[in-house]
Amino acid sequence: MATLTRVPLVFSSNRVAPPPAASLNHKCNCVASPSPLTRKLPHCSTTSSLCFNPFSSSFPSFSTRQNKGFRRTSLVVASMADLSTVLVTGAAGRTGQIVYKKLKERSDQFVVRGLVRTPESKETIGGADDVFVGDIRDTTTLVPAMQGIDALIILTSAVPRMKPGFDPTKGGRPEFYFEDGAYPEQVDWIGQKNQIDVAEEAGVKQIVLVGSMGGTNPNHPLNSLGNGNILVWKRKAEQYLADSGVPYTIIRAGGLQDRDGGIRELLVGKDDELLQTETKTIARPDVAEVCIQALKFEEAKFKAFDLASKPEGVGNPTKDFKALFSQITTRF
Repeated sequence: MATLTRVPLVFSSNRVAPPPAASLNHKCNCVASPSPLTRKLPHCSTTSSLCFNPFSSSFPSFSTRQNKGFRRTSLVVASMADLSTVLVTGAAGRTGQIVYKKLKERSDQFVVRGLVRTPESKETIGGADDVFVGDIRDTTTLVPAMQGIDALIILTSAVPRMKPGFDPTKGGRPEFYFEDGAYPEQVDWIGQKNQIDVAEEAGVKQIVLVGSMGGTNPNHPLNSLGNGNILVWKRKAEQYLADSGVPYTIIRAGGLQDRDGGIRELLVGKDDELLQTETKTIARPDVAEVCIQALKFEEAKFKAFDLASKPEGVGNPTKDFKALFSQITTRF
C-alpha cells in the first residue's frame, strides 16, 4: 500500500512572469458609467484570467499582484477611452432633451454630458451629475462642462415670448418679445461664439450646430419676431464656426414638429431650396438622430445643409446615414 507524504506548501518570493499576451485579448464585457465624473471599476471578464490560484506553486509575490491590479485598471480605462465624450448644450430644450436621452441610451458608444441654464432645468432632465449648469454668455461657466470632451452639440437658441393680452378671436397677429439678456444677438451669436471658443480651447474634435432654414433671406418673417433678427445672428454664428478650423456639421432644420421620428425619409438641401417645396418640416427626434449620426461618419464633417423630411408614408424611412451625408457637397 502506498504511503502518502505531506509536502509543505512553499511560498516563493520570486516574481512570476506575466501571463501570455493572449490572455489579455478576450472581449471585454465592462459596462461603463455614463459620467466621466463618477466612473467606477466594474467587474471585467477580461481580467478574470489574471486571478491567481492560492494553491499554486507559482503563487505571485505582492509586487506582481499589484501589477495585475494595475493591469485590470488599465484595461478598464482603455475601454472607457474608446467612448466619445459628448456635451449637449441646451439639453433641457425640446430638441436638446431628445438628443441627451438618445446619447444616454447609447452608453456603449458615448459618454454624455448636458449643459443647462438653471438648476430647475437640470432637474427637468433628471438632475444627474453629468448635467452642468452654466451661462453661455459667460465663458468661465462653460469650462467645467467642456473639459475633456470629444464633441459638442449646440442646441441653444433664443426663444421669443408672446406678449400678454392677445385675443385670437379678435383677429390680428400676436406680438412677440425677447426677455432682457436673452435676445438673439446675445444667445445665438455671442452665446454660440463663446461655446465654439471654449470647446476649441478644450481640444474638441467636432462641433455639431443646429440652426434653422431661412437664413439666406434677411426679410424672413422669423427675423421680425421681437425685432430680434434671429436668423441673421444664427447665420453669423454658423459662419464663425465654419471659419474656426474645427471639424463641424451645421444642420439647418426646417419647421420643427413634435412627432415620432425614424419613420420618414429625410431630405437634405442647400440655400433654403427646400423652403420652396412642400417638404420643409421635420420631426424633432429626426433632427436629434442626425446630430448623433453626424458624430459617427467622416462624410458629415465640414458640411452645412438644410434638413427636412417627406411626409409619413411617402418614400422609405432613412436608415443609411452615411449615404445621406454623402449627398451633401456644401461646406456652408
